[in-house]
Amino acid sequence: MKFLPTSLLILALATATAFAFDPSPLQDFCVAINDPKVLVNGKFCKDQKQVTADDFLFKGFRYPGNTANPLGSKVTPAFVDQFPGLNTLGISMARIDFAPGGLNPPHTHPRGTEVLVVTEGTLFVGFVTSNQLNNTLFTKVLYKGDVFVFPIGLIHFQLNIGKTPALAFAALSSQNPGVITIANAVFGSKPPISADVLTKAFQVDKKVVDYLQAQFWYDNN
Repeated sequence: MKFLPTSLLILALATATAFAFDPSPLQDFCVAINDPKVLVNGKFCKDQKQVTADDFLFKGFRYPGNTANPLGSKVTPAFVDQFPGLNTLGISMARIDFAPGGLNPPHTHPRGTEVLVVTEGTLFVGFVTSNQLNNTLFTKVLYKGDVFVFPIGLIHFQLNIGKTPALAFAALSSQNPGVITIANAVFGSKPPISADVLTKAFQVDKKVVDYLQAQFWYDNN
């Protein structure tokens, strides 16, 4: 029995990993339908004979998001849950409105790279690399018309440093990129993460952890 060379096996694994995200569609489209009785990695397809042009239209970006909240920002997602026509297409978008001083707090998209374009205002943006690259911080001030990319899975943020409202649109490389807001996940999880874990991880007194866990962690999505 012949065995494949180790280098070929490594190449096969690397190739499989490279294509581990949203797969290419096998038909023109697959408009999503929700079936609460069955869980699948994606969405079921609507009968193509029942698909209409409305399935490929999303109207959620027509009006500004409500930024009257503790963060001063509002994200309006156009992911597959809100926009069924995206199903199997491997893309999505989001509108992000900022009040003056508004923040889209540090967060990650575990399944998608984000490309951000500023259409109004001035944003201070940045992302942090993985431990492998010593958690290096990359930042930039973006003006109207500027475009910035946040690599998949890395913690990133956007802050309006202007005196007027700001607006940006993001394109993401997944129909369902996911969002993990760092503060909400660490200090607002349900049930809460053990204070013993957090005091050691952050090297702070338990009173600090108790205070942070007692806060209301607003979700701007």
